Amino acid sequence: MKKIKVLIVDDSAVVRQVISALLKNEPDIEMLAPASDPIFALKKMAVQWPDVIILDVEMPRMDGITFLKQLMADHPTPVIICSTLTERGAEVTIQALQAGALTIITKPKAGLKDFLQESRQELLNAVRAAAQAKLENIFKPSHNAVKKVQATVQAITHSSPALKTTQKVIVIGTSTGGTQALEAILTALPAVSPGIVIVQHMPEKFTAMFADRLNGLCQIEVREAKHGDRVLPGLALIAPGGRHMQLNRSGAHYQVKIKDGPAVNRHKPSVDVLFRSAAKQAGPNAVGFILTGMGDDGARGLQMLKEHGAFTVAQDEASCIVFGMPKEAIERGGVCSVLPLNQIAQEILQRASSRHQ
Repeated sequence: MKKIKVLIVDDSAVVRQVISALLKNEPDIEMLAPASDPIFALKKMAVQWPDVIILDVEMPRMDGITFLKQLMADHPTPVIICSTLTERGAEVTIQALQAGALTIITKPKAGLKDFLQESRQELLNAVRAAAQAKLENIFKPSHNAVKKVQATVQAITHSSPALKTTQKVIVIGTSTGGTQALEAILTALPAVSPGIVIVQHMPEKFTAMFADRLNGLCQIEVREAKHGDRVLPGLALIAPGGRHMQLNRSGAHYQVKIKDGPAVNRHKPSVDVLFRSAAKQAGPNAVGFILTGMGDDGARGLQMLKEHGAFTVAQDEASCIVFGMPKEAIERGGVCSVLPLNQIAQEILQRASSRHQ
């Protein structure tokens, strides 16, 4: 069995020591000698190239973002960001995801050793998913591909002027690679789009920054959801990190409930929590999408959506960065259609149009 070679790049000796200790005894993982900054890392990588890099963002001599951009330009390699749970850490980490990092592992300023030990399974899952990731799917499609998607979306919008955006609610679940997938979908949607509710696996503090960034890129409004927010046409609500989000029907309208509670499928927010609520509250008025991500969160919920009359879609393997969540959903029989990423925006509009009521 070929082992996954992992390199830690972090200026904290404690972080390097603890992560190395957590991973080194795994039979499928080989820990390379860690580096205290990207300059040292590059020297080590000249001798032996890692399969996965666990990278801090704020380091002396060269920061993680500069290193990441250089890496992705010269020799794309799966990168997991190890970031502090601060607003500054969140802002920089969103930049790292934009530059091609796969996912985030957070670290507190205090109680680091205990925290990382508690997060061991999450870290192992992230490393194993990163080792299988299709990096060619991280980067934005060509300009022509974007124009083609937008032209198709525009055609659908014009051919369906009576788009019943109040009738359908779109629910989306995603994890590893989802930040790039969501950007591709949401930036292709016109301002007149059905209401969208999203769970992206991401820690607290990070979701607000991520939503703000998307809001600046999209024609629709994108924001982190707050308890009681109405689901409205032209609005995408992203579940806040560290809290679950449910869909609730209130008279003729839908709104979201934000609640605390134990993690579901090791995640909070959990895709299953959102999908199960959408099945019960919206039934055939919901359209469910499960996108790139590791694990099986959302597979049972999507199956429940389908059983309640909703149309359900999984992203196809070829366009996924990690084909874990969609694969599980397909194998459970909860998927009506399998589509590539560049067709999902148009599917959202088609499903919201009168032809598919």
